[in-house]
Amino acid sequence: MPELPEVETVRRGLVPLMEGATIAAADIRRPDLRWPLPDRMAQRLTGQRVDALRRRSKYILADLSGGETLLIHLGMSGRMLISPPGEGAQVVGEFTHDHGAIGKHDHIVLDMDNGARITFNDARRFGMMDLMDTARAETHPLLAGLGPEPFGNGFSESWLASRLAGRKTPIKAALLDQSNIAGLGNIYVCEVLFRAGIHPATLARDLTPAQIARLVPLIREVLAEAIEAGGSSLRDYRQADGELGYFQHAFRVYGREGEACVTPGCTGTIARLVQSGRSSFFCPLCQR
Repeated sequence: MPELPEVETVRRGLVPLMEGATIAAADIRRPDLRWPLPDRMAQRLTGQRVDALRRRSKYILADLSGGETLLIHLGMSGRMLISPPGEGAQVVGEFTHDHGAIGKHDHIVLDMDNGARITFNDARRFGMMDLMDTARAETHPLLAGLGPEPFGNGFSESWLASRLAGRKTPIKAALLDQSNIAGLGNIYVCEVLFRAGIHPATLARDLTPAQIARLVPLIREVLAEAIEAGGSSLRDYRQADGELGYFQHAFRVYGREGEACVTPGCTGTIARLVQSGRSSFFCPLCQR
């Protein structure tokens, strides 16, 4: 599932074509994705200007001129594909999109008044969309329990310390808890814990103040590097322009079980353990 860097990369790819433009026509080609789509979705979208395109955790939020916000979640296989204005056809990954051809898995098609076409393509239909009142967006069931954004002022050493204090859960699970910090997923937690020198099974309550202090800037550092690289392409993820992300080439531990640790002078081998059904990759010598 795309994590914060992948979703942010997609958002940035959509901004030039969607923000400030009006949805001239909305073609809703099925009644549901992961869950049923909103009632009268096509009518509620058509004619609306996209005032802002923002991100909250792993969700893209399109604030519309009529006072509603379109919430988009890519799920495991969802993609936002673009056909820019002035182009009859554009190859996007393994798909070819033009303004006359709509594919089998193109479930929602938005034609913008600037000539661009935005297509939500999802072969497995694990993604979702919803419409909500912009003024009350933060009360939406999918957003209400989210913690602070890692790049925001609300995420700080004191905040993280307060959330970890006394908790018997492993630090890996605590960082994946979206109520503690929004947007972190398995890949980037593994990478952060490696850079911090913290074993993923360490109990949250046992972290020292110095370790917690290291985590906050490292979380921002890893996420910023991943966004700069266009995210990590594993399985289905591609950017909005069809390009692959490249951060997977910079993984220091994730997916590297049995390979040598990249830390200079370390003789360790990357190991894997399963925590709550998810693989954690770590160096047994660097992370204690």
